[in-house]
Formats: sequence, C-alpha cells, structure tokens
Amino acid sequence: MKYTQYGNKGIEVSRIGFGAMRFENPSDIDGSAETVLHAFEQGITYFDTAPGYCDDKSEIIVGTAVKEMRKTGKPFYLSSKSHKPEGKAFREELEQTLTRLNVDSIDFYNIWYVKSLAEWQGRVDGGAIREILRAKEEGLVRFSNYTSHQPGWEIAEIIRNNPWLDGMTLGYNATNFAHRLEGIRAAHAAGMGTALMNPLGGGMIPQNPQAFDFIRVHEGQSIVDAAIHFCMATKEATLPLIGFRNKSDVDDAVRAVETFREYTEEEMDSIRNHIEDSFDALCTTCGYCKDCPVDIPVWAFMETANALFIKTEGKAENRLKYHWAVPPGLLDACIECRKCERACTQKLPIIERFGKLKELMVQQAAE
Repeated sequence: MKYTQYGNKGIEVSRIGFGAMRFENPSDIDGSAETVLHAFEQGITYFDTAPGYCDDKSEIIVGTAVKEMRKTGKPFYLSSKSHKPEGKAFREELEQTLTRLNVDSIDFYNIWYVKSLAEWQGRVDGGAIREILRAKEEGLVRFSNYTSHQPGWEIAEIIRNNPWLDGMTLGYNATNFAHRLEGIRAAHAAGMGTALMNPLGGGMIPQNPQAFDFIRVHEGQSIVDAAIHFCMATKEATLPLIGFRNKSDVDDAVRAVETFREYTEEEMDSIRNHIEDSFDALCTTCGYCKDCPVDIPVWAFMETANALFIKTEGKAENRLKYHWAVPPGLLDACIECRKCERACTQKLPIIERFGKLKELMVQQAAE
C-alpha cells in the first residue's frame, strides 16, 4: 500500500480509503467486518462510514472490526458524519456513532450532505456547526470536516469563510472534475485533506467501458484502474474512497494502487481535453451555465441527462432528488431564453435535452 499526507494535519493515510456503504450482506455483521479487517491487513488505514449506510448497520460493522484492529497497535483513522442541522440532534448522533464504533473519539467527523450555500447556513443557524466545534474542543472529534455536493465555486466560498475546517469529502471522478476542481484546489491551498467519493461515477464508468475508454492512458489499465488512477493523479486531493462489497473488491482496488504511477500534466490534460472537446455529447458540469435568470441549476439536469447518452442505469428523478437535491418539476420554470446554451463551452443543445429528460422521467414513472 502507498501512503500520503492528509493535508497539513500531520498524519499519513493510505492512498485509497474504505467506503463502508456497499457491504454485500450487511445483516451479516461479523462477515462484513471481515471485509473491513481484510482491507486493514492490506494496508488501508482510512475508513469512512455513516449512520444510515447499509440499512443503518455500517457503523456497527466498522465498530466490530475496530475492536480487532485496535489489538494490532497499527494506526487507522475513522470518519463518520451527521446531516442533522439542529445542534442537540447533531450531538446525539455523534455520541451514537462513538458508541457504535467502539471509540471515545473519532478522527474525522463531517457536517454531512451539504448541497448548497443555503443548506450550509441552515447548519449554522441550527447549531450543528457550534456542536462540531464544541465536540472538537472536548476531544470527541479530532478533525472537523464537511461533505459537499456543491459546485466548486460554492465549496471555495465555504472554505474561505470557515478556516476551522480541517478537511472535506466530495464527489469527484473523470466525468465531473470540472465541476469540483476549484473546490479541491481551494481545500488544498487551505491545508485541508480531501477524500473523493464516487470515483467510478456511481458505476457509470465501469458500466460503459467503451464510452470511457479514453481515460486509460497507461498500458494494461482496466477501466476501473483508470478511474481510480485519475483520482489518485489529482495532486491536490488526498485519496479516493472506494465502496467495497467484499474482499475481492478490496483486492482489486489494492492492485490498482500498486500499479499506479504518476501522471504527467500532458496525460491529465489529454483526459480533460477529451471530455471537454471530443466527448461533446456529455455534459462535464463545468458550471458556466450557472447564471440562469429563473435559477434553474442547469448543470444538475444536464448531468442527469448524461444517462440518455451513455445508457447507465437508474431513475433520473432519483438522481435529481438524492444527488442534486433538485425537484424535477423545476424544469417547468424554464423560459427557453437560451442564455445557458450561449454560455455552454461545449455548445450542447440544452433546451432540447431538457425536453428529452422530461420525456425520460415520464416514461420511467410509468414503468
């Protein structure tokens, strides 16, 4: 296993992290804990969990493994989260997490699932921010982090205004780098660590290997290797989080780390330029369309519409609701002024794609 520094926080973590949200059989607590222990034995030291993951069993599974990991005397780091905006509920969820993980304090605790600046303000007004800082003063939390589903420019604003942040977790992969890179760079400049979730694009990349073949830049790379390597090659980031189902998944990811070699700037530019210039059917969520006169988050609908072109699975309405926190009916507010199309660097037919997305959602609702 290879290791790297977590921002400027003085700790070294494995180059990939364990995302504890995809256990094959979470009802088998001990069997799932064996997968966690296997990853630890393979050198993975960063473990990310949360209440609600895997039928609300993820933290219990990781906590079961922790009892054995602690006996080795080797370092490991735990991350969990709370999306409760109210201070009292936030504190209660933190205390529940500590109990489930069998620890007195947690390394990384996250203000979870922030999708907009308004939601961040809600965590301020509700008292969640106050509580995470209090917990840090008490020694219950070592590093105070947050997880974001925001565009890069919003992430950068939060980082500028909250110097107490130690790190963050955000979705990042070869299909949406343009949407988030500004935020990653802002975090790096502030000395924060960054964990990259969704490195495989929610399955989009491995399910469509021909469409994404261009991300393979080194001989012998599988499409999964290439997706992980792209995240590892983003120098401003710390580590990708891989969602493991079983020991075999762990072994595959560890092999990907072992075969990784640094990308040149030319290789990274080649991938980025391919997406931006050649792969012109796919919205890269660069965000240039953000100034909609009726406040439609154009990029959210366009990223969802990517499924029309690469045939990935899943309901568009669910992606809008759970990934972007956008009501599908918001499209009805579009006045077809085409300001977004004029701003689009790829010159995509956005209004036409909106229409196709509406048709898809009607069709999926009827199925």
